[in-house]
Amino acid sequence: MDISEMIRDKKVLVTGGTGTVGKKLAKRLLELDAAVVRIYSRDEHKQFIIQEQFTYQGLDMKRMRFFLGDVRDKERLQRAMEDIDIVFHLAALKHVPACEYNPSEAVKTNVLGTQNVIDCAIKTGVSAVVYSSTDKAASPTNTMGASKLLAERLISSADHWKGPQQIKFLSVRFGNIINSRGSVVPLFEKQIVRGRPVTVTDPDMTRFFMSADRAVELILKSLAMSRGGETFVFKMPVLKVGDLARAVVENSGKDVETSIIGLRPGEKMFEELMSEEESVRALENDELFIILPYNHDRREYQECYANARLAECSTYSSTDADLLKLQDIKDMLNGHIY
Repeated sequence: MDISEMIRDKKVLVTGGTGTVGKKLAKRLLELDAAVVRIYSRDEHKQFIIQEQFTYQGLDMKRMRFFLGDVRDKERLQRAMEDIDIVFHLAALKHVPACEYNPSEAVKTNVLGTQNVIDCAIKTGVSAVVYSSTDKAASPTNTMGASKLLAERLISSADHWKGPQQIKFLSVRFGNIINSRGSVVPLFEKQIVRGRPVTVTDPDMTRFFMSADRAVELILKSLAMSRGGETFVFKMPVLKVGDLARAVVENSGKDVETSIIGLRPGEKMFEELMSEEESVRALENDELFIILPYNHDRREYQECYANARLAECSTYSSTDADLLKLQDIKDMLNGHIY
């Protein structure tokens, strides 16, 4: 289905809609003529800022609604989801060290909050739920990744036990979003402004990165492609953290030193977007992998996706992909879509 046709005149809810990707997604949904876009988040200040920004940009605020609430609060969430067609579930605790030191809080938001979204979606009769996941869910070594993987499994499972409801559940797995609130780029920029050394965990650490605009494009593309229950894994650019720090410093035009501080709790030198176990039930094309639910024979479902072929049985990690050159990283920082 065409993405414009898929969104036009639909009522949409975005949990975590005040985040970097959520804000971009809300704007794109308005541009695609969604009838209503509801932002659901727990931060009233960020909601106020978005209202100011969107008004200044000339967007139609009559189609925007703002709900204060937490995905942990099932009653409030169900109220926000009433009469909604499509749910984009972006709300999560994403900071690795914070989740490592507060694992019970990560479970409450990332796992139980996702189950609340599923339950409310089935009860209110929405047509689709799109869950935004992370590369850290593949072979997780930290609490945040483990909680996001469990949420993915809940989403995939929900597509089976939803009963007679005409609703599809799917997940989209990303790496890091450049210039997002949780990325290292704003930290580097603050350190440069203050004249302090740029702190790098390890210059050889590799990470998947993409722009928020590209993430929104791929979220919508996944919804259009989905048959239900899949996890979509997009092939993303890879960079070294040391090269990213150098690009930020050179863009600033200042002479700033770099300080290596070592890995933080829960971090690893590379990231995976797909494990070897997942690749056994995956399809792929030039742009993405499609991890099918456990009870799906990938040969039978191959024809359901354009240009799909059987994926090779191996991991897809940041050590395998070609690295972005320094100028490519600068282009990404300057707003070009990757």
